[in-house]
Order: sequence, then structure tokens, then C-alpha cells
Amino acid sequence: MATLNLSSYTVRQLMELDACTRCGECIEWCPTFAEKQELDAITPLRKIETVRNFVRQQYGVWAILFGAKPLDEEAVKTHSVGTYDCTLCGRCSVVCPVHIDTRALWISMRETLVEQGVYPEPLDHLREMVTTRYNISGDDNAERLIWSQNLPEVPEGVKGKEQAEVVYFVGCVGSFYPQSYGIPQSMVEIMEHAGVDYTVLGEEERCCGFPLIIAGMGDEAVEVIRHNVEAVRKTGARYLVASCPSCYHTWKHEYPHILGEELGFEVLHSTELIDGLISEGRLHFKPMRGEIVTYHDPCDLGRTSGVYEPPRNVITSVPGIEFVEMRDHHEYSLCCGGGGDVEMADKALSAAVADRRISQAKETQAKYLLSACQQCTRTLAGAARRNKVRVRVMDVTQFVARQLE
Repeated sequence: MATLNLSSYTVRQLMELDACTRCGECIEWCPTFAEKQELDAITPLRKIETVRNFVRQQYGVWAILFGAKPLDEEAVKTHSVGTYDCTLCGRCSVVCPVHIDTRALWISMRETLVEQGVYPEPLDHLREMVTTRYNISGDDNAERLIWSQNLPEVPEGVKGKEQAEVVYFVGCVGSFYPQSYGIPQSMVEIMEHAGVDYTVLGEEERCCGFPLIIAGMGDEAVEVIRHNVEAVRKTGARYLVASCPSCYHTWKHEYPHILGEELGFEVLHSTELIDGLISEGRLHFKPMRGEIVTYHDPCDLGRTSGVYEPPRNVITSVPGIEFVEMRDHHEYSLCCGGGGDVEMADKALSAAVADRRISQAKETQAKYLLSACQQCTRTLAGAARRNKVRVRVMDVTQFVARQLE
């Protein structure tokens, strides 16, 4: 008999299943349902309703009196598709009138689906890569500094100083995906320019564990998490800086919770560090000639972590630009389509969400579309090519490095 283990849910989450008012406000804000309306199971409303029914079938009053009912296998499979066709963007939580923490709830649902063995097959490969190769690409982890080979000169910080004030955590995408090499290269250029005392972990850096956590396989990430924290502590660093919002969120919010202890150093996103360097007068920029620039809020930096203004502060520090917001921005920002491991489960769906976002960028007539996430930059650049939108998609760090005096 298919059973539902409630150990993945907190007491609050079990209450949230009943707290849902069924108003449907979340439905029109769901970016994946907007592109795949034939699958009602994607909607936040249906996911909550389905699990609530599962709980009642096995733990409700009738189940106590007359025995639990087996879960319908087809219903579980449909629920799994809907739950994994979610980018975990968190837009539904912003508009929820009873403030359900939907993103955390979806991850708990994924954990129960993993326990039941009903989840997208590609996630098995992801788990193997992270736990045995220590990255999401499956490359030799000793090659984590391959992105540095195109630097004019490899600085001491990249060679790997044993002690430093700042540890720059590059992340899997920046380390192994050529399209994103420019982000760590630009970050190094900025830190060198500002005289930051930094180091990188090189092959000692492992995947932050975020892809497994959001896949519902968080228990499998504990080993790499402990390794990463100890590697940073050995450097005596006061700060850890990440360009990747998912790495940033995982280090800042998930690591202390998972380990049950404080890290002993502060976690910053790269835009927070750069914003501080500008305020200290350590970075100055060449002016631009009235170019229109817009910004895309990454879900894991904005809605999930609450970092909205530092990227904007950095962008508007460049003299001469005209900064224009897209139609949906800040907490209402539309997802780029690259989150939630959706691309592994449904590439077409991920691309469709990105296409919708690039159309909003086109409306601004911006010459530059900036984000603060290597995944957003990659997915939006792909959407611009597919839709023949003439906009240059860049990470904020690349834009900053380009404009340094």
C-alpha cells in the first residue's frame, strides 16, 4: 500500500494545508501553469488540495476509525509531475492572502515523493554527480579553476591563499559551464581592482547542495555541506561571497539550519560586496551614453532571500545610464524558468517561461538586460536568441567589470 510519511512536514506546514482558502489567487501568478495549463496539478491550489486529501485518507478521522486508504498510484504520479514542474519561484507565496510559505511546502512535498520513489529519473543522475563528483556537471572536481585559464594573469587569490578575509565561492555553474566563465572572471577583476583580500577554494570547493535540497534529497547533501563549511573555516575568513543566488541562499539560510550551528563568518552575495565597495569609494566607473538598462530579479536572491536593492544600487552607480524596471519586478518579478530543477524534468517548459520574461525585457527597449545570477543570465540569453530580441544579457558583475575606470 502506498503510504504518506508526514515526517518531512512541520506542524506549521500541516496547518497550512488546511489554512488554504482555495481563493485561487495563486493560479494566475504561477509561471509554469501559465505555459502548461493542461496540467492542473501544477497549480499551488491543486498541490495543496491533493496532499491534504492524501493526509485525510491515511491520518484523518475515518482512517483512524476504519483504517487508512491506500493512495491512488496514478494520483501520486500526477501530483509528482505537478510538483516537479514548479520552478520554486515563490510568486504564489507573495500573493497568498493567508501567507502560506509555499516554497518550503513544495520542497517538503518533494521529499515525500522521493521517499515514495515517484520523482523525475534525471534526479538520480544529479544525486550521483553531487555525491560522487561533487558538482552538477560530472566533471573532475579538480578542474574547478578551469574558468581562470583565460585570465591575463592568475592572481594569488585564485591560486588559493591559505588565509584571507574573503572566500569567493564560485559555484558549479560558474566553475564548469563555459557560458558562465565570465562571471567569476569579472568578480576576480573587481576584487583585484578594489584591493580585496580574497581566496578561492579550488578543488576543495564542492557543490553547495542546493540542487539536492530542492529536489527533495537534502539528506544526501549533508556531507558536502560539512566539507564546505570546514574548508572555509580553515581560511579564517570573515566573509563568504557567492555570485550564485542559490549558493548564497543555501549558505546563508540553509547551512546554519542543517548543521544546527552558526557558521562563524558572514555570507554575502556578490552584489552586496560590490555595493559596499562602491560606498567605500574603492570602485569608480566610466560613464555610459544614456543607454537603457533593465534588471531581472533572480528568485533565490529576491523573493527567497530579500536582496533587492544592492544590485540596483550597483547598476545605478554607473554614470549616464537610464535604468528602467520591467513590468514585473521586485517581489512580483517573473521567474526566468531556470529554477527548481525544472530544466532537468521539462526543458520545453523552462524555455517557455524564459520566453515570457524576455518579452517583458523587450518592452523596456533596454540595450542591456542584467541579472545577478548565472542561471538567469544563461536562460534569458537563450530566450533572447530564440526570440531574436536585440538585448545584451549580462550578469551585474560582468557589467561592473566592463565599466571599471
